[in-house]
Amino acid sequence: MIILALISFPVLLGFAWGKESAWNGQTPSGTDTPGPFRPYYVPPGAKSYDSSSPLIHLTGSWFDSFNSMYVATTLRWTDEKGAAARMTFVGTGIEWFGGLDRSHGIAAVFIDGKKVQEIDTWSNVSRKQQRIFWTFNLPYGKHTIKVKNLGKGRVDSPVIDIDAFVVTEGVTGVSAMQLTVISDTHALIIDKVEHNPVMGCLFNLQTHAVRPLEVESNSFCAGGTFLSNGTLINVGGNPVVGGYTSAADFGDLDGLQAIRIFEPCPSASAAHCNIYENHSRIRMASPRWYNTVIRISDGSAMIVGGSKKGGWMNNETVNNPTIEYWPPKSIHNSIGLPIHLPFLVRTLNANLFPIVFSLPDDRIFMAANQDAIIYDWRTNQEQRLPRIPNECRVTYPMAAAGLLLPLSPEDGYTAEILLCGGSTIDDKKPGYEISSQDPASSQCSRLLLTDQGIAAGWMVEQMPEARHMPDAVLLPTGEVLIVNGARTGISGYGNVIDQVGQSNADHPVLTPVLYDPTAPAGRRFSSEGMRSSTIPRLYHSVATLTPNGDIMVAGSNPNLDRSEVKYGTEYRVEWIGPPYMKKIRPLVHKPPKALRYGQNLTLSVKFPSSTDNARSIKVALMDLGFVTHAVHANSRLVYLSSSLFSDGHSLQITGPPRPAVYPPGPGWIYVIVDGVPSVGFQVMVGTGNGPPVDDTAWDNLLRMTVVDQYEASKTKGKKKVNTE
Repeated sequence: MIILALISFPVLLGFAWGKESAWNGQTPSGTDTPGPFRPYYVPPGAKSYDSSSPLIHLTGSWFDSFNSMYVATTLRWTDEKGAAARMTFVGTGIEWFGGLDRSHGIAAVFIDGKKVQEIDTWSNVSRKQQRIFWTFNLPYGKHTIKVKNLGKGRVDSPVIDIDAFVVTEGVTGVSAMQLTVISDTHALIIDKVEHNPVMGCLFNLQTHAVRPLEVESNSFCAGGTFLSNGTLINVGGNPVVGGYTSAADFGDLDGLQAIRIFEPCPSASAAHCNIYENHSRIRMASPRWYNTVIRISDGSAMIVGGSKKGGWMNNETVNNPTIEYWPPKSIHNSIGLPIHLPFLVRTLNANLFPIVFSLPDDRIFMAANQDAIIYDWRTNQEQRLPRIPNECRVTYPMAAAGLLLPLSPEDGYTAEILLCGGSTIDDKKPGYEISSQDPASSQCSRLLLTDQGIAAGWMVEQMPEARHMPDAVLLPTGEVLIVNGARTGISGYGNVIDQVGQSNADHPVLTPVLYDPTAPAGRRFSSEGMRSSTIPRLYHSVATLTPNGDIMVAGSNPNLDRSEVKYGTEYRVEWIGPPYMKKIRPLVHKPPKALRYGQNLTLSVKFPSSTDNARSIKVALMDLGFVTHAVHANSRLVYLSSSLFSDGHSLQITGPPRPAVYPPGPGWIYVIVDGVPSVGFQVMVGTGNGPPVDDTAWDNLLRMTVVDQYEASKTKGKKKVNTE
């Protein structure tokens, strides 16, 4: 039976105000008028205890105040030195909300008897319902917070107050717009700015604790990939948006050209793992919003397409119909600058977040809108493929799920593409002619990338339910779990008629479906044993396989800002356990850390006794991908050649034959015995060296381009690269 577990995933909040235009085709009213923001918020899975709660125990002299500006209209305050408020709770995190003004002073915060911070609550401007202290990385269990007035500060008899405590009863973090697994203990989650002073976090896959990460530039709708040395780059984004993001509070770093660096982080605590940005030296040549990033056979990143600024539907004015590489290359006389790709002009308007995969013949598959090509990056040549059938569009804002199906030595690593879902909505229609009730597509299309397969064209079958914005997750068994999405509408928010809240889509699909690509046509889809969720997962939802073998499902925020409307911002996480999670699983002893191309390694495997009489053994090398907006960039499963020695536990495996089959970089190995995989272990495929660096190309990029900063601070007269 499929197991669907649920934990909560609340938000890291702050306060902001500003004055610039917004994205997604909207300019919210009041964006030119700065105003205060009260960050008090109780996301799903958290619980608020206002100051009148009997669970809050007070020592010393405290006084009550009542005002509609307080949580539940009540607040308790003290000006007595040594007075304290204490609350015992069960959870993984807690937030203290209160007031800031000129009468306030310094408080000490204790967690479980240990002083963790002193906080000055003085402010020149009076603010209510402010988040004063927070922690989200406590082990699940019973904890006690104490807030004590230290009787010191900038005024005599300084005040501290308690408006509310918000307890995280499961786990917490930013809303999961972007997701990737970085180690056997952690996943990296990235969101956008808005009212999130913390845009990223590290989510502990074992304890569900969260450690916030600082992201300097706006990462809204960025892409990402690992490089050959295990470094993760997070690429592109959007300008800071006023009214919802303020330069004064968050800095003025435009994310459009950003390349954010996250070095390998194998530490179980992830205590010193951080994101690095230096836009003066590390940036793209051109601005990109909604770009796709993949790792290619030399271990570098290919950055594909996108828009030159935030909006909604792409168009020729903002289209960025180019590719570029990181680190920059001098290929095709580009000397580090973008290379024009006609495919990204032909596929306007619905061609953002193109579906892109590196193929085992060292070329690149691309799908956008209703079209597909194979791109030879070494010769800069496009090979057109048959059009996707039945007028089905497969990329934003008509997003489908796309996968490279498992590669196997048995057929010479022949590539086959799967595209599921999307929409037949006309991408030339304006938003006022598109409805959230327009039906999505149930179509799944497969194309075998051989001469015969291409000549035969796309093979079409139908999912049990139509889905737009689905996530398709490869399992070690070779099956595909399809989850999330909507039966009607289109990606984005605030653009169409019949919006639900702000959502452009409606009728969430709540039941996962398992797809077996090896089963006979007509018998490939099954929802047997699948428990339906109660959580709508629409725009900005994600899902990924974990090292443990289950599937993490998170996110959903079809809103300009965090929201509590229908289809509001979602912070809870669900876990889907395929049937193998309840079976006795193979165990790999002392797994290796690295795997070279063509290298033979011997694994010591403890096999379940139940498999003695019928033992089918496969070894899967997997890239779990970088997931955002239904795009699972780099998602990959390569079955390795393997043979079992006569001792019954020594299993010899052979590394992939060449980098094009599995581009150099991090991967996960699962040993599958009679359909039951082991827990995955991480390996570095290849030498572990970084991708080639072309100093001439890098220097030329820096010389010919400028940092695309916050719109208000852009300087005229500087030369910028032409991306047309």
